[in-house]
Amino acid sequence: MPESVLGSLSSASTGSNRNKARKYRTKALSSQVDESLFGIKKLPKDDTPIVQRIEGGRRKTVSAPLMGHKPETIRIITSDLIRDLIIPTEDPSGKSLIIGSNEFYRIKSAAQVRTKEEREMEMQTLKQEKEAAIVILNAKCHAIRDAQLLEKTLITKELEEEEERLDQLMEVQRQKAIKMQEEIEEKRKHERIRGKQRIIQQMEENAEFRILDEEQRAVEAQQMLQYLEKLQMEDYKELEKKRQEQLEIQKEIKRINAENEKKKMEKKEQEGLIDLRVLEYTKQKIAREAEYEAEQERLKKEKEMEVARLRALQERARDYKAEQDELRAKRNQEAMERSWRQKEKERALMEAETNSMLQRSRLEQVSQKEHFLAVQAERDRAEFERVLRVQQEQIQKERKELDEKTLELKKHAAELRRQVRENEQKQLMTRIDYFEGAKRLQEEARQRRARLDDLKKKKLEELKMAGLPDKYCSMVVRKADIPVA
Repeated sequence: MPESVLGSLSSASTGSNRNKARKYRTKALSSQVDESLFGIKKLPKDDTPIVQRIEGGRRKTVSAPLMGHKPETIRIITSDLIRDLIIPTEDPSGKSLIIGSNEFYRIKSAAQVRTKEEREMEMQTLKQEKEAAIVILNAKCHAIRDAQLLEKTLITKELEEEEERLDQLMEVQRQKAIKMQEEIEEKRKHERIRGKQRIIQQMEENAEFRILDEEQRAVEAQQMLQYLEKLQMEDYKELEKKRQEQLEIQKEIKRINAENEKKKMEKKEQEGLIDLRVLEYTKQKIAREAEYEAEQERLKKEKEMEVARLRALQERARDYKAEQDELRAKRNQEAMERSWRQKEKERALMEAETNSMLQRSRLEQVSQKEHFLAVQAERDRAEFERVLRVQQEQIQKERKELDEKTLELKKHAAELRRQVRENEQKQLMTRIDYFEGAKRLQEEARQRRARLDDLKKKKLEELKMAGLPDKYCSMVVRKADIPVA
Protein backbone atom coordinates (compact mmCIF):
# COMPACT_ATOMS: atom_id res chain seq x y z
CA MET A 1 0.00 0.00 0.00
CA PRO A 2 2.81 2.53 0.71
CA GLU A 3 4.15 1.84 -2.82
CA SER A 4 0.78 2.66 -4.38
CA VAL A 5 0.55 5.79 -2.27
CA LEU A 6 4.06 6.69 -3.30
CA GLY A 7 3.19 6.07 -6.96
CA SER A 8 0.08 8.20 -6.72
CA LEU A 9 2.02 10.94 -4.97
CA SER A 10 4.74 10.75 -7.59
CA SER A 11 2.23 10.89 -10.48
CA ALA A 12 0.34 13.74 -8.87
CA SER A 13 3.49 15.68 -8.16
CA THR A 14 4.70 15.02 -11.71
CA GLY A 15 1.46 16.39 -13.19
CA SER A 16 1.57 19.46 -10.97
CA ASN A 17 5.20 20.04 -11.84
CA ARG A 18 4.35 19.84 -15.51
CA ASN A 19 1.71 22.49 -15.07
CA LYS A 20 4.13 24.63 -13.12
CA ALA A 21 6.82 24.10 -15.75
CA ARG A 22 4.48 25.42 -18.39
CA LYS A 23 3.93 28.61 -16.37
CA TYR A 24 7.64 29.23 -15.64
CA ARG A 25 9.63 31.28 -18.03
CA THR A 26 13.38 31.31 -18.23
CA LYS A 27 15.07 34.21 -16.49
CA ALA A 28 18.69 33.12 -16.69
CA LEU A 29 20.43 30.84 -19.10
CA SER A 30 23.28 30.22 -16.73
CA SER A 31 21.26 27.97 -14.38
CA GLN A 32 22.52 24.39 -14.06
CA VAL A 33 21.14 21.07 -12.84
CA ASP A 34 23.09 18.65 -10.69
CA GLU A 35 23.12 15.48 -12.77
CA SER A 36 24.33 13.36 -9.80
CA LEU A 37 20.85 13.56 -8.27
CA PHE A 38 19.45 11.43 -11.09
CA GLY A 39 20.21 7.81 -11.71
CA ILE A 40 21.05 6.16 -14.97
CA LYS A 41 18.06 6.17 -17.25
CA LYS A 42 16.73 2.73 -17.97
CA LEU A 43 16.82 1.57 -21.58
CA PRO A 44 13.53 0.75 -23.25
CA LYS A 45 12.70 -2.92 -23.55
CA ASP A 46 12.60 -4.54 -26.98
CA ASP A 47 12.40 -8.00 -28.41
CA THR A 48 16.08 -8.27 -29.25
CA PRO A 49 18.00 -11.24 -27.94
CA ILE A 50 19.69 -11.01 -24.56
CA VAL A 51 23.41 -10.78 -24.91
CA GLN A 52 25.63 -11.74 -21.93
CA ARG A 53 29.32 -11.15 -22.00
CA ILE A 54 31.23 -13.97 -20.36
CA GLU A 55 34.60 -12.89 -19.09
CA GLY A 56 36.93 -15.84 -19.51
CA GLY A 57 39.98 -13.98 -18.34
CA ARG A 58 41.73 -10.64 -18.36
CA ARG A 59 41.48 -8.67 -21.60
CA LYS A 60 44.68 -8.75 -23.56
CA THR A 61 45.96 -6.45 -26.24
CA VAL A 62 45.71 -7.34 -29.86
CA SER A 63 49.36 -7.98 -30.13
CA ALA A 64 49.46 -10.38 -27.17
CA PRO A 65 50.03 -14.05 -28.03
CA LEU A 66 47.01 -16.37 -27.95
CA MET A 67 48.79 -19.42 -26.56
CA GLY A 68 47.26 -20.59 -23.27
CA HIS A 69 44.52 -17.86 -23.36
CA LYS A 70 40.90 -18.82 -22.75
CA PRO A 71 38.81 -16.95 -25.32
CA GLU A 72 36.03 -14.61 -24.19
CA THR A 73 32.52 -15.61 -25.19
CA ILE A 74 29.13 -13.95 -25.46
CA ARG A 75 25.99 -15.95 -24.60
CA ILE A 76 22.98 -15.08 -26.76
CA ILE A 77 19.68 -16.18 -25.23
CA THR A 78 16.58 -16.24 -27.40
CA SER A 79 13.17 -17.76 -26.89
CA ASP A 80 14.17 -20.99 -28.60
CA LEU A 81 17.97 -21.10 -28.46
CA ILE A 82 20.96 -20.34 -26.24
CA ARG A 83 24.29 -19.81 -28.07
CA ASP A 84 27.80 -19.02 -26.91
CA LEU A 85 29.77 -16.94 -29.42
CA ILE A 86 33.50 -16.52 -29.18
CA ILE A 87 34.62 -12.91 -29.20
CA PRO A 88 37.49 -12.52 -31.63
CA THR A 89 40.60 -11.00 -30.13
CA GLU A 90 41.71 -9.49 -33.43
CA ASP A 91 39.78 -7.40 -35.92
CA PRO A 92 40.47 -8.64 -39.44
CA SER A 93 39.47 -5.28 -40.91
CA GLY A 94 41.19 -3.24 -38.24
CA LYS A 95 38.21 -0.81 -38.04
CA SER A 96 35.93 -2.36 -35.35
CA LEU A 97 36.23 -1.75 -31.58
CA ILE A 98 35.39 -4.34 -28.90
CA ILE A 99 34.30 -2.89 -25.58
CA GLY A 100 32.72 -4.30 -22.42
CA SER A 101 29.00 -4.30 -21.67
CA ASN A 102 29.30 -1.88 -18.75
CA GLU A 103 31.28 0.55 -20.81
CA PHE A 104 28.80 0.11 -23.62
CA TYR A 105 25.81 0.88 -21.39
CA ARG A 106 27.63 3.84 -19.85
CA ILE A 107 28.39 5.33 -23.24
CA LYS A 108 24.87 4.61 -24.38
CA SER A 109 23.38 6.23 -21.29
CA ALA A 110 25.67 9.22 -21.59
CA ALA A 111 24.74 9.63 -25.21
CA GLN A 112 21.09 10.22 -24.34
CA VAL A 113 20.46 13.95 -23.83
CA ARG A 114 17.67 14.90 -21.40
CA THR A 115 15.78 18.13 -21.65
CA LYS A 116 15.58 20.68 -18.90
CA GLU A 117 11.95 19.86 -18.22
CA GLU A 118 12.79 16.18 -17.85
CA ARG A 119 15.61 16.94 -15.47
CA GLU A 120 13.38 19.23 -13.44
CA MET A 121 10.63 16.63 -13.45
CA GLU A 122 13.05 13.95 -12.32
CA MET A 123 14.35 16.30 -9.63
CA GLN A 124 10.84 17.07 -8.44
CA THR A 125 10.02 13.36 -8.57
CA LEU A 126 13.14 12.60 -6.59
CA LYS A 127 12.21 15.28 -4.08
CA GLN A 128 8.72 13.92 -3.72
CA GLU A 129 10.09 10.43 -3.40
CA LYS A 130 12.49 11.63 -0.73
CA GLU A 131 9.66 13.38 1.11
CA ALA A 132 7.55 10.27 0.85
CA ALA A 133 10.56 8.22 1.93
CA ILE A 134 10.99 10.55 4.90
CA VAL A 135 7.32 10.16 5.76
CA ILE A 136 7.60 6.43 5.36
CA LEU A 137 10.82 6.43 7.38
CA ASN A 138 9.13 8.38 10.16
CA ALA A 139 6.24 5.96 10.04
CA LYS A 140 8.73 3.08 10.16
CA CYS A 141 10.53 4.73 13.04
CA HIS A 142 7.24 5.13 14.91
CA ALA A 143 6.30 1.56 14.06
CA ILE A 144 9.73 0.33 15.18
CA ARG A 145 9.42 2.38 18.36
CA ASP A 146 5.92 1.02 19.02
CA ALA A 147 7.18 -2.51 18.28
CA GLN A 148 10.11 -1.94 20.61
CA LEU A 149 7.81 -0.61 23.33
CA LEU A 150 5.48 -3.57 22.78
CA GLU A 151 8.44 -5.93 22.77
CA LYS A 152 9.76 -4.32 25.93
CA THR A 153 6.34 -4.70 27.51
CA LEU A 154 6.18 -8.33 26.37
CA ILE A 155 9.74 -8.98 27.57
CA THR A 156 8.91 -7.36 30.92
CA LYS A 157 5.75 -9.44 31.11
CA GLU A 158 7.66 -12.58 30.11
CA LEU A 159 10.35 -11.78 32.67
CA GLU A 160 7.69 -11.24 35.31
CA GLU A 161 5.98 -14.49 34.26
CA GLU A 162 9.36 -16.25 34.24
CA GLU A 163 10.19 -14.84 37.66
CA GLU A 164 6.77 -15.86 38.87
CA ARG A 165 7.25 -19.31 37.32
CA LEU A 166 10.70 -19.58 38.90
CA ASP A 167 9.25 -18.42 42.22
CA GLN A 168 6.50 -21.02 41.90
CA LEU A 169 9.07 -23.62 40.89
CA MET A 170 11.28 -22.67 43.82
CA GLU A 171 8.24 -22.71 46.09
CA VAL A 172 7.28 -26.15 44.76
CA GLN A 173 10.86 -27.34 45.25
CA ARG A 174 10.89 -25.79 48.71
CA GLN A 175 7.59 -27.49 49.56
CA LYS A 176 8.99 -30.75 48.17
CA ALA A 177 12.18 -30.26 50.21
CA ILE A 178 10.10 -29.49 53.33
CA LYS A 179 7.91 -32.51 52.66
CA MET A 180 10.97 -34.65 52.03
CA GLN A 181 12.57 -33.34 55.23
CA GLU A 182 9.35 -34.06 57.12
CA GLU A 183 9.28 -37.57 55.64
CA ILE A 184 12.93 -38.02 56.61
CA GLU A 185 12.19 -36.74 60.13
CA GLU A 186 9.15 -39.02 60.30
CA LYS A 187 11.30 -41.97 59.15
CA ARG A 188 13.95 -41.03 61.72
CA LYS A 189 11.23 -40.77 64.38
CA HIS A 190 9.84 -44.19 63.42
CA GLU A 191 13.38 -45.60 63.36
CA ARG A 192 14.07 -44.13 66.80
CA ILE A 193 10.75 -45.53 68.07
CA ARG A 194 11.56 -48.93 66.55
CA GLY A 195 15.06 -48.73 68.01
CA LYS A 196 13.61 -47.87 71.43
CA GLN A 197 11.07 -50.66 71.12
CA ARG A 198 13.83 -53.04 70.06
CA ILE A 199 15.98 -51.91 72.99
CA ILE A 200 13.01 -52.22 75.38
CA GLN A 201 12.27 -55.67 73.94
CA GLN A 202 15.91 -56.63 74.38
CA MET A 203 15.83 -55.27 77.94
CA GLU A 204 12.67 -57.26 78.63
CA GLU A 205 14.26 -60.34 77.10
CA ASN A 206 17.36 -59.71 79.19
CA ALA A 207 15.18 -59.22 82.26
CA GLU A 208 13.33 -62.46 81.50
CA PHE A 209 16.65 -64.13 80.88
CA ARG A 210 17.94 -62.77 84.20
CA ILE A 211 14.79 -63.97 85.95
CA LEU A 212 15.15 -67.40 84.37
CA ASP A 213 18.83 -67.35 85.24
CA GLU A 214 18.04 -66.40 88.84
CA GLU A 215 15.41 -69.13 88.98
CA GLN A 216 17.88 -71.60 87.52
CA ARG A 217 20.48 -70.35 89.97
CA ALA A 218 17.99 -70.76 92.84
CA VAL A 219 17.19 -74.28 91.61
CA GLU A 220 20.90 -75.01 91.35
CA ALA A 221 21.43 -73.58 94.85
CA GLN A 222 18.54 -75.70 96.16
CA GLN A 223 20.00 -78.72 94.42
CA MET A 224 23.40 -77.84 95.85
CA LEU A 225 21.89 -77.52 99.36
CA GLN A 226 20.16 -80.84 98.90
CA TYR A 227 23.40 -82.33 97.65
CA LEU A 228 25.28 -80.83 100.62
CA GLU A 229 22.60 -82.12 103.00
CA LYS A 230 22.91 -85.48 101.32
CA LEU A 231 26.67 -85.31 101.73
CA GLN A 232 26.22 -84.27 105.34
CA MET A 233 23.84 -87.17 105.92
CA GLU A 234 26.28 -89.48 104.24
CA ASP A 235 29.06 -87.98 106.35
CA TYR A 236 26.90 -88.38 109.46
CA LYS A 237 26.15 -91.95 108.50
CA GLU A 238 29.80 -92.47 107.81
CA LEU A 239 30.66 -90.95 111.18
CA GLU A 240 28.03 -93.13 112.84
CA LYS A 241 29.39 -96.09 111.01
CA LYS A 242 32.92 -95.15 112.06
CA ARG A 243 31.72 -94.60 115.61
CA GLN A 244 30.11 -97.99 115.58
CA GLU A 245 33.29 -99.41 114.11
CA GLN A 246 35.25 -97.66 116.84
CA LEU A 247 32.84 -99.07 119.42
CA GLU A 248 33.24 -102.46 117.81
CA ILE A 249 37.00 -101.99 117.84
CA GLN A 250 36.88 -100.93 121.47
CA LYS A 251 34.67 -103.92 122.24
CA GLU A 252 37.11 -106.09 120.34
CA ILE A 253 39.98 -104.51 122.27
CA LYS A 254 38.13 -105.11 125.54
CA ARG A 255 37.36 -108.65 124.44
CA ILE A 256 41.01 -109.16 123.53
CA ASN A 257 42.08 -107.62 126.83
CA ALA A 258 39.57 -109.86 128.64
CA GLU A 259 40.87 -112.86 126.76
CA ASN A 260 44.42 -111.81 127.66
CA GLU A 261 43.39 -111.44 131.26
CA LYS A 262 41.68 -114.77 131.08
CA LYS A 263 44.78 -116.32 129.55
CA LYS A 264 46.85 -114.65 132.20
CA MET A 265 44.55 -116.16 134.86
CA GLU A 266 44.69 -119.52 133.16
CA LYS A 267 48.45 -119.26 133.02
CA LYS A 268 48.49 -118.30 136.66
CA GLU A 269 46.24 -121.24 137.43
CA GLN A 270 48.46 -123.47 135.32
CA GLU A 271 51.47 -122.13 137.21
CA GLY A 272 49.64 -122.85 140.47
CA LEU A 273 49.00 -126.43 139.35
CA ILE A 274 52.61 -126.81 138.35
CA ASP A 275 53.68 -125.58 141.77
CA LEU A 276 51.34 -128.07 143.40
CA ARG A 277 52.69 -130.85 141.21
CA VAL A 278 56.25 -129.80 142.08
CA LEU A 279 55.48 -129.84 145.78
CA GLU A 280 53.76 -133.23 145.40
CA TYR A 281 56.69 -134.54 143.51
CA THR A 282 59.02 -133.11 146.15
CA LYS A 283 57.04 -134.73 148.98
CA GLN A 284 57.04 -138.02 147.12
CA LYS A 285 60.67 -137.68 146.43
CA ILE A 286 61.43 -136.77 150.09
CA ALA A 287 59.33 -139.78 151.13
CA ARG A 288 61.08 -142.11 148.71
CA GLU A 289 64.51 -140.80 149.22
CA ALA A 290 64.49 -140.39 152.95
CA GLU A 291 67.53 -142.52 153.35
CA TYR A 292 69.32 -140.87 150.77
CA GLU A 293 69.13 -137.49 152.38
CA ALA A 294 72.41 -136.32 151.19
CA GLU A 295 71.77 -137.41 147.70
CA GLN A 296 68.24 -136.37 147.99
CA GLU A 297 69.40 -133.14 149.56
CA ARG A 298 71.68 -132.66 146.66
CA LEU A 299 69.05 -133.73 144.21
CA LYS A 300 66.62 -131.53 146.04
CA LYS A 301 68.94 -128.62 145.83
CA GLU A 302 69.47 -129.35 142.20
CA LYS A 303 65.79 -129.76 141.70
CA GLU A 304 65.10 -126.56 143.50
CA MET A 305 67.68 -124.87 141.43
CA GLU A 306 66.11 -126.39 138.32
CA VAL A 307 62.69 -125.34 139.51
CA ALA A 308 63.92 -121.85 140.21
CA ARG A 309 65.41 -121.79 136.79
CA LEU A 310 62.23 -123.10 135.31
CA ARG A 311 60.24 -120.64 137.30
CA ALA A 312 62.46 -117.88 136.09
CA LEU A 313 62.04 -119.19 132.56
CA GLN A 314 58.31 -119.45 133.04
CA GLU A 315 58.17 -115.96 134.49
CA ARG A 316 60.17 -114.69 131.65
CA ALA A 317 57.99 -116.63 129.25
CA ARG A 318 54.87 -115.29 130.89
CA ASP A 319 56.27 -111.76 130.93
CA TYR A 320 57.35 -112.07 127.27
CA LYS A 321 53.99 -113.46 126.26
CA ALA A 322 52.19 -110.75 128.20
CA GLU A 323 54.40 -108.19 126.67
CA GLN A 324 53.86 -109.72 123.26
CA ASP A 325 50.11 -109.81 123.80
CA GLU A 326 50.11 -106.25 125.08
CA LEU A 327 52.35 -105.18 122.21
CA ARG A 328 50.10 -107.04 119.77
CA ALA A 329 47.02 -105.39 121.27
CA LYS A 330 48.77 -102.03 121.21
CA ARG A 331 49.82 -102.62 117.62
CA ASN A 332 46.31 -103.69 116.73
CA GLN A 333 44.91 -100.58 118.41
CA GLU A 334 47.51 -98.40 116.71
CA ALA A 335 46.74 -100.08 113.38
CA MET A 336 43.06 -99.49 113.91
CA GLU A 337 43.73 -95.92 114.95
CA ARG A 338 45.99 -95.48 111.92
CA SER A 339 43.27 -96.99 109.73
CA TRP A 340 40.69 -94.71 111.33
CA ARG A 341 42.95 -91.68 110.93
CA GLN A 342 43.67 -92.73 107.31
CA LYS A 343 39.97 -93.08 106.70
CA GLU A 344 39.35 -89.74 108.40
CA LYS A 345 42.12 -88.21 106.32
CA GLU A 346 40.74 -89.80 103.17
CA ARG A 347 37.25 -88.65 104.12
CA ALA A 348 38.59 -85.13 104.84
CA LEU A 349 40.52 -85.19 101.56
CA MET A 350 37.45 -86.47 99.75
CA GLU A 351 35.31 -83.82 101.42
CA ALA A 352 37.89 -81.15 100.65
CA GLU A 353 38.13 -82.43 97.08
CA THR A 354 34.34 -82.48 96.85
CA ASN A 355 34.14 -78.96 98.27
CA SER A 356 36.93 -77.87 95.91
CA MET A 357 35.17 -79.55 93.01
CA LEU A 358 31.91 -77.88 94.02
CA GLN A 359 33.71 -74.56 94.41
CA ARG A 360 35.41 -75.01 91.04
CA SER A 361 32.09 -76.01 89.49
CA ARG A 362 30.44 -72.98 91.05
CA LEU A 363 33.23 -70.72 89.91
CA GLU A 364 33.07 -72.26 86.44
CA GLN A 365 29.33 -71.75 86.38
CA VAL A 366 29.75 -68.17 87.56
CA SER A 367 32.52 -67.62 85.01
CA GLN A 368 30.43 -69.22 82.28
CA LYS A 369 27.48 -67.15 83.38
CA GLU A 370 29.56 -63.98 83.39
CA HIS A 371 31.06 -64.96 80.04
CA PHE A 372 27.60 -65.65 78.66
CA LEU A 373 26.31 -62.34 80.03
CA ALA A 374 29.39 -60.56 78.65
CA VAL A 375 28.92 -62.25 75.26
CA GLN A 376 25.21 -61.41 75.35
CA ALA A 377 25.99 -57.83 76.35
CA GLU A 378 28.61 -57.63 73.61
CA ARG A 379 26.08 -59.02 71.14
CA ASP A 380 23.47 -56.54 72.35
CA ARG A 381 25.99 -53.72 72.14
CA ALA A 382 27.14 -54.88 68.67
CA GLU A 383 23.51 -55.18 67.55
CA PHE A 384 22.74 -51.74 68.98
CA GLU A 385 25.85 -50.26 67.35
CA ARG A 386 24.95 -52.01 64.09
CA VAL A 387 21.41 -50.63 64.19
CA LEU A 388 22.77 -47.23 65.19
CA ARG A 389 25.39 -47.41 62.42
CA VAL A 390 22.75 -48.45 59.87
CA GLN A 391 20.53 -45.60 61.03
CA GLN A 392 23.42 -43.16 60.84
CA GLU A 393 24.38 -44.46 57.38
CA GLN A 394 20.75 -44.15 56.30
CA ILE A 395 20.62 -40.62 57.71
CA GLN A 396 23.93 -39.75 56.00
CA LYS A 397 22.67 -41.27 52.74
CA GLU A 398 19.37 -39.39 52.96
CA ARG A 399 21.22 -36.21 53.91
CA LYS A 400 23.61 -36.71 50.98
CA GLU A 401 20.70 -37.34 48.61
CA LEU A 402 18.96 -34.24 49.98
CA ASP A 403 22.18 -32.22 49.54
CA GLU A 404 22.58 -33.59 46.02
CA LYS A 405 18.96 -32.77 45.19
CA THR A 406 19.34 -29.32 46.75
CA LEU A 407 22.57 -28.80 44.83
CA GLU A 408 20.87 -30.05 41.66
CA LEU A 409 17.98 -27.65 42.28
CA LYS A 410 20.42 -24.84 42.91
CA LYS A 411 22.31 -25.72 39.73
CA HIS A 412 19.05 -25.91 37.82
CA ALA A 413 17.92 -22.58 39.28
CA ALA A 414 21.33 -21.06 38.50
CA GLU A 415 21.13 -22.47 34.97
CA LEU A 416 17.63 -21.02 34.59
CA ARG A 417 18.82 -17.67 35.94
CA ARG A 418 21.83 -17.81 33.60
CA GLN A 419 19.57 -18.57 30.65
CA VAL A 420 17.22 -15.79 31.73
CA ARG A 421 20.19 -13.41 32.02
CA GLU A 422 21.49 -14.54 28.64
CA ASN A 423 18.05 -14.05 27.13
CA GLU A 424 17.78 -10.66 28.79
CA GLN A 425 21.26 -9.80 27.54
CA LYS A 426 20.39 -10.97 24.04
CA GLN A 427 17.12 -9.07 24.11
CA LEU A 428 18.92 -6.05 25.50
CA MET A 429 21.55 -6.30 22.76
CA THR A 430 18.75 -6.76 20.22
CA ARG A 431 16.95 -3.71 21.58
CA ILE A 432 20.24 -1.80 21.58
CA ASP A 433 20.78 -2.88 17.98
CA TYR A 434 17.22 -1.79 17.22
CA PHE A 435 17.80 1.56 18.91
CA GLU A 436 21.17 1.93 17.24
CA GLY A 437 19.61 1.05 13.90
CA ALA A 438 16.83 3.52 14.56
CA LYS A 439 19.34 6.16 15.59
CA ARG A 440 21.44 5.36 12.53
CA LEU A 441 18.34 5.60 10.35
CA GLN A 442 17.36 8.82 12.05
CA GLU A 443 20.86 10.19 11.56
CA GLU A 444 20.86 9.16 7.92
CA ALA A 445 17.41 10.67 7.51
CA ARG A 446 18.62 13.83 9.24
CA GLN A 447 21.62 14.00 6.92
CA ARG A 448 19.41 13.39 3.92
CA ARG A 449 17.01 16.06 5.14
CA ALA A 450 19.93 18.40 5.63
CA ARG A 451 21.23 17.69 2.15
CA LEU A 452 17.72 18.02 0.78
CA ASP A 453 17.22 21.25 2.74
CA ASP A 454 20.49 22.54 1.41
CA LEU A 455 19.48 21.50 -2.06
CA LYS A 456 16.07 23.10 -1.52
CA LYS A 457 17.71 26.28 -0.30
CA LYS A 458 20.09 26.23 -3.22
CA LYS A 459 17.24 25.72 -5.63
CA LEU A 460 15.26 28.46 -3.90
CA GLU A 461 18.20 30.80 -4.27
CA GLU A 462 18.51 29.82 -7.89
CA LEU A 463 14.79 30.49 -8.35
CA LYS A 464 15.14 33.85 -6.66
CA MET A 465 18.18 34.67 -8.77
CA ALA A 466 16.18 33.61 -11.81
CA GLY A 467 13.58 36.24 -10.92
CA LEU A 468 10.82 34.13 -9.50
CA PRO A 469 8.26 36.33 -7.70
CA ASP A 470 8.18 36.25 -3.92
CA LYS A 471 4.70 34.86 -3.69
CA TYR A 472 5.77 31.83 -5.74
CA CYS A 473 8.89 31.51 -3.71
CA SER A 474 6.74 31.58 -0.58
CA MET A 475 4.47 28.99 -2.12
CA VAL A 476 7.49 26.84 -2.95
CA VAL A 477 8.77 27.30 0.58
CA ARG A 478 5.38 26.29 1.95
CA LYS A 479 4.85 23.33 -0.35
CA ALA A 480 8.39 22.06 -0.30
CA ASP A 481 8.71 22.77 3.44
CA ILE A 482 11.92 24.71 2.94
CA PRO A 483 13.31 25.95 6.28
CA VAL A 484 13.62 29.72 6.50
CA ALA A 485 16.76 31.08 8.11
